[in-house]
Amino acid sequence: MKLPKTRKRYCKHCKKVTIHKISTVKGKDRGSLKKGSIQRAMKRGRGRGAGNKGKWGSKPAIAAFKRVGSKQTKKSNLKYICAECGKAILQNKGFRAKKIEFKEQE
Repeated sequence: MKLPKTRKRYCKHCKKVTIHKISTVKGKDRGSLKKGSIQRAMKRGRGRGAGNKGKWGSKPAIAAFKRVGSKQTKKSNLKYICAECGKAILQNKGFRAKKIEFKEQE
């Protein structure tokens, strides 16, 4: 998908419509429920005792054997940087696209 390099948007810091530069943000895998992090959390005292432990409870046995392929497209992660104040605003809602290209405006 082709997007312009700049776009006019409302800046909540300047409180007016200004030109924003668009760039993509690389995502980071937090890995919050990997086996090691669960063990580390258990040592710290999370998910211990009786009752519903929520996300710190035991995982279903079928989850280890489930074979699921990844999606063909990833959601976009755009950052808009205001030209006047330099503050960055992340997009509200991502859209699916195989590839995002930035093009010069005619």
